[in-house]
Amino acid sequence: MFLRKVVLAGAALLAALIPGTPALAAPGPSFTNPLVGTPNSADPSIVYSNGNWYYLATTWSSKIIMRTSSTMAGLKNAPERTVFTLTAGPGCCTMWAPDLQWINNRWYIYFSAEPSPGQGQRRTGVLESNGTDPLGPYTYRGILNLEPNGGWAIDGSVVRFNGWPNHFVYSAFRGGEQSLFIAPMSSPIQVSRNGTRISTPTLSWERQGGAVNEGPYAVYNGGKTFLTYSASHCQTADYKLGTLTWTGGDPTLPSSWMKRSTPIFQRSDANGIYGPGHASFVRSPDGAETWIVYHANAAANQGCGTTRTTRAQKIGWNADGTPNPGVPVRTGVSVAGPSGDS
Repeated sequence: MFLRKVVLAGAALLAALIPGTPALAAPGPSFTNPLVGTPNSADPSIVYSNGNWYYLATTWSSKIIMRTSSTMAGLKNAPERTVFTLTAGPGCCTMWAPDLQWINNRWYIYFSAEPSPGQGQRRTGVLESNGTDPLGPYTYRGILNLEPNGGWAIDGSVVRFNGWPNHFVYSAFRGGEQSLFIAPMSSPIQVSRNGTRISTPTLSWERQGGAVNEGPYAVYNGGKTFLTYSASHCQTADYKLGTLTWTGGDPTLPSSWMKRSTPIFQRSDANGIYGPGHASFVRSPDGAETWIVYHANAAANQGCGTTRTTRAQKIGWNADGTPNPGVPVRTGVSVAGPSGDS
């Protein structure tokens, strides 16, 4: 530890003596994956705001639960707090894939929910904070009108573009296989029209155990917008991440997107990581790093249930600017926390 402090101090001094070179921020406290254990740990969403991390995940219940900590490592043992209980709208009993977003000085939680049997389709609801605290309180603002005739629409999140308004991306069935759709937003609580399809699971690695594109989430680099998504069926160990690159123009046009031909993040049998997917991305507190926060299983046969746990690691970037999360880190291996996380 002493040697590490000396090296960091020397690096900071050297940076201070070289004009235009930023000082190096120290990494945050180390942790081991899983970052958050079962049962409320699939489909994670995470943000960093005003010195704290805020974390949500699937609960498979009527409760939307949040953890908060001053360090990413601290989320492991942070208490769970119920920030909202669903009593109306898209369902009271099964919530998953929450997404926390800061828009126009308010926090919004977008979530998928399944109504009681026979009461309608799986759809996407939205909560709005009454103030600027991510912990709420929140008010239920209804269901997003994403699909014609109130159709099936899940796993949604907000995506941003230079020169365009916010859009909402989600997964749906419409005349075919489970695909990705996008709709322009007229406000944080509604879209201006139904979504259009921008990706279909046509590649072999998107069709393991079932043809699936779901869990879209944006990551940004160098002024570009990239849309990551989960492919193949979550019941298999081959659940993985792919990428779409926005090439400019109207985001609702399929021609404005280019799909990477190979996955960017997938199982590692050598590291005992199976079905890594449904990721969110977050900047380190100093803004110098980007981290992937995702769920995975510890065995190949564990599937889509509550065995999935949240893991986190720093990502890199390919020469073309696209995200490169690397290989999923083995559980129990020490991971240095995000830079500036103290």
